[in-house]
Amino acid sequence: MAQRTRLDDDHCAIAQALDVVGDWWTLLIVRDAARGVHRFEELQRELGVSRKVLTERLRLLTEAGVLARVPYQDRPVRHEYRLTPRGRALLPVLVALQDWGDTWVLGEGETMATTAEESLEARRVHELLGTRVPELQLVGHEGELCDPVAAGTPWTVLYCFPGAYARQDAYPPGWAGIPGARGCTLESCTYRDRLAEFTAAGATVQGVSSQRPDEQRAFAEKEGLRFPLLSDAGLALTAALRLPTFRAAGVSRMKRLTLVVDRDRVVRDVQYPVTDVTASVEAALEAVKSIEPL
Repeated sequence: MAQRTRLDDDHCAIAQALDVVGDWWTLLIVRDAARGVHRFEELQRELGVSRKVLTERLRLLTEAGVLARVPYQDRPVRHEYRLTPRGRALLPVLVALQDWGDTWVLGEGETMATTAEESLEARRVHELLGTRVPELQLVGHEGELCDPVAAGTPWTVLYCFPGAYARQDAYPPGWAGIPGARGCTLESCTYRDRLAEFTAAGATVQGVSSQRPDEQRAFAEKEGLRFPLLSDAGLALTAALRLPTFRAAGVSRMKRLTLVVDRDRVVRDVQYPVTDVTASVEAALEAVKSIEPL
């Protein structure tokens, strides 16, 4: 077994953190566990890593309390690897790395709440077609726990937005100057006004942002929304689906996009980038009316 060199700096939290997650395999394992890949064979297939390396990294992450081994089969006993609370606390780190990569490696360094249609970021989001949304619990604006995929209806329209506030002075400084950031109120109110059409088509509408539930509740009450707004403040959904983000006022914000998900949690339609919010609502409605069930 290869010996790891410990970082000899007991007083630096960065050094001590890197002692746990200091190579790319460990963070990629955390990334894949966040999106619902939990078993050894699945992780090896997704990562293309050797069994020896994967075994060692899983052992290190388990010993560090980032992953927990959970039995899923008795005879023979087999385990899968689930993120612990300590592991889930790494999700904002992953999202920050992705945001940095999208902005400075794949992009040109500009803070944006959208992207170009031909960008690699847009291609990554459209690759969600045919994938499943993991089972998660987000906090609704009334304080209840909600699955981002609604039960009881054939379709869920999940629209992700950067942020909407009840008071104009609550928006981060410079918000109006960030390309793609404006339009969240119009988008939510358009869904509100056309909610009966979505319901008739068998769809549940749910909005999601990285805002706190109390901020969402104030906005929903002001605008009279009759559907849930879900808080992904912990970035669980963002990390699970590798959704694009940008930073504003020190907070990771979701870029504007829309997913249409069927009752089996499969993503059946993707809109990204969204440059015309009213047209995107119409496109989501047409999708739930026209997509054939699997």
